[in-house]
Amino acid sequence: MAKHGKRYQEAAKLVDKNASYEPAQAVELVKQAAKAKFDETVEAAIRLGVDPKKQDQNVRGVVVLPHGTGKTKRVLVFAKGDKAKEAEAAGADYVGDTDLIQKIQQGWFEFDVCVATPDMMAEVGKLGRLLGGKGLMPNPKSGTVTFEVGKAVQEIKAGKIEFRLDKAGIVHAPIGKVSFDAEKLVENLQTLIDALNRAKPAAAKGVYMKNVVISSTMGPGVRVRI
Repeated sequence: MAKHGKRYQEAAKLVDKNASYEPAQAVELVKQAAKAKFDETVEAAIRLGVDPKKQDQNVRGVVVLPHGTGKTKRVLVFAKGDKAKEAEAAGADYVGDTDLIQKIQQGWFEFDVCVATPDMMAEVGKLGRLLGGKGLMPNPKSGTVTFEVGKAVQEIKAGKIEFRLDKAGIVHAPIGKVSFDAEKLVENLQTLIDALNRAKPAAAKGVYMKNVVISSTMGPGVRVRI
């Protein structure tokens, strides 16, 4: 097991591992414990009472955080004609069709999110292995396959994130930066929790939201009372 450095160990002293804190208090502790020289991302790790091996208990969705994540995502849109113009007007970083597909096939990946109009998916499907392996494949469930490309781009730029259950039954999602005001981080966390509650599978039994832990990139985890 890897040993933590002195900076982490000092930060960990601020947190009682056996305690759960109110959201506002937990956020303040995370901010205090963030000792890195860069603006650390604050992430939430939420353990759900579902079986990730069962398809009918899968949890996946999207949510627009009211205060964004602190990171401006580079958005690529596969579209033609008026839809391409709509994407450009909405602030998409890259817009195109076969030209972008060829560029990606040659190894170019200078973007964070892909959006595509439905009529482009037959062509975009050729990139399935390349985009899928990086979690970049457009998907109707995440709102990235749509004719409303302008709205999709605006939401992504505003702080839209995708969440999904991992193999351990945990959802990991960013809720902002350490430099955010505590109130904004609390609101982003609450918005994420509300979205997870709305995404609760009908097949889920017992306690759905088991525990919530928030932490900065280099800091210790802080349990949140929910």
